[in-house]
Amino acid sequence: MQLNHFIKQNRSDWDRLEKLTKQLQKKQSTKIIDQFHHTYQKVSQHLSYSQTYFPNDDVTGYLNELVARAHNVFYRKEQSSWKQVSNFFSTKFVGLLLEQWKAILIAMLLFFLGGLASFIAVISNPLHIYGILPEDMVQAVDPEMLGVDPAAVSHSVMSAEIMTNNIRVAILAFAGGITFGLLTVYVLIFNGILVGALAGLFWNYSNTYVFWAYIVPHGVIELFAIFIAGGAGLLMGYKLFVPGKYSRGYQLKRQTIRSVQLLIGTIPLFVIAGIIEGYITPADLSLEAKYVVAITTGIGLIVYMILGHVLKQRRMLQQSSV
Repeated sequence: MQLNHFIKQNRSDWDRLEKLTKQLQKKQSTKIIDQFHHTYQKVSQHLSYSQTYFPNDDVTGYLNELVARAHNVFYRKEQSSWKQVSNFFSTKFVGLLLEQWKAILIAMLLFFLGGLASFIAVISNPLHIYGILPEDMVQAVDPEMLGVDPAAVSHSVMSAEIMTNNIRVAILAFAGGITFGLLTVYVLIFNGILVGALAGLFWNYSNTYVFWAYIVPHGVIELFAIFIAGGAGLLMGYKLFVPGKYSRGYQLKRQTIRSVQLLIGTIPLFVIAGIIEGYITPADLSLEAKYVVAITTGIGLIVYMILGHVLKQRRMLQQSSV
């Protein structure tokens, strides 16, 4: 069956399931539940067919979201609020990440492209640092004293400021998708330039090992969350620029929902990164211990993604058997 024919033949059932799902959120009656259950089973079969024959097409992602949303609405009274939150972070969030892994990878490359450019510029000519970073930022950094005389700061205040700033960057990267991704590209490259310039500054003082020891403990989680935000913004921009078989209005609505969900999912990551940066990074620990923290957080993220993928596959099998 051709894709266009598949969509044309079954679109009415999909629209009906969306309508019944909204009705079920407002009230429950025997008639609505019967109609919902019948339509839900049909659309679940459409999803299985689409996953087999059109695995990489937008229609498969749409049907997956539709079936998952309908399933959650129908069984919402059987789930506590805590279980709904648990399901989101254990399966839904990971599923969204895996669906847009290419966009996340592009976001990471843009960040490192900006970082590499500024790093090369600064190590080739140390004076370039003043043309890249604000003067007050350069004056506040002492590459020779890092790790020797840590500034006396309030860790709780610093942690709160770090979380606020990083979440602001993430929101900007998410929202940048509405500019066809141009603002998102700027945010990613700009933040990469800042990190790369600082890395170049410490390289010139032969203090690179110390510099990264103070960056990577929180940076692994922090950058991962920013790449998620950037990937979501880039994906939205791409879908608006190349909407495919759907209207730009539909793509904007769909990608906005995805972005909000991803934004919610990144908040705990920023909280963890902020706590590490506020308490562990400036702590009187050996540099090696700080690197161990970075490796541990990286392994934790990998394990989380693997377990989330496994749980998502099991849940999809359970939903298709309902």
